[in-house]
Amino acid sequence: MSSEANEKLILAVPKGRILNEAAPLLVAANIEPEKAFADPESRQLRFSTNHPDLDIIRVRSFDVATFVAFGAAHLGIAGYDVLMEFDYPEIYAPINLGIGKCRLAVAEPVEMAGSDDPRRWSHVRIATKYPEVTRRHFAARGVQAECVKLSGAMELAPSLGLSHRIVDLVDSGRTLRENGLVEIEHIADISSRFIVNRAALKTQPERVGHWVDRFREVSRAA
Repeated sequence: MSSEANEKLILAVPKGRILNEAAPLLVAANIEPEKAFADPESRQLRFSTNHPDLDIIRVRSFDVATFVAFGAAHLGIAGYDVLMEFDYPEIYAPINLGIGKCRLAVAEPVEMAGSDDPRRWSHVRIATKYPEVTRRHFAARGVQAECVKLSGAMELAPSLGLSHRIVDLVDSGRTLRENGLVEIEHIADISSRFIVNRAALKTQPERVGHWVDRFREVSRAA
């Protein structure tokens, strides 16, 4: 990392819907990114802010945790689904921001659900973006889960014979219904957390701790 990057704290935020929900929290925390941050046409990924010692990077939601865990970013906003999947010991997640609320669930075709009994499963094949979470969930009750890793379009897997069941995030359930699937098992409630790199908090307690305190105040006021 450059000397400039070492001097600045880096806040990693996810692209997409969660960023839209996080925007009011950034405002409430008095973080104002440069104009390009709000430009949907911009391909810029790193942005200065109204704080000379704080920059923001905008990355894929799954990558926020990796940037923070490896110290490339000091702070971040990450979904609990991502934190569960990677389970990085280097990450401290002190604040539930209460945004990005949904749930992680098991789903299968409607025609299967009427006669299927999850309590009798011994082996299942699952299409998912969350193989580690899925394996742990099923292993806890003695079920072996064979996971097919997909990055998206999980709902296609059952109809195309890739797997009978999927594990994915569910919000309203509309996507499942429109693809002939039904939720049959709840794994976890999901929301976004404010996360920090443990080493950064230890070596720069005042600077990093300031933003932990600030976002804690903001989340309580929201």
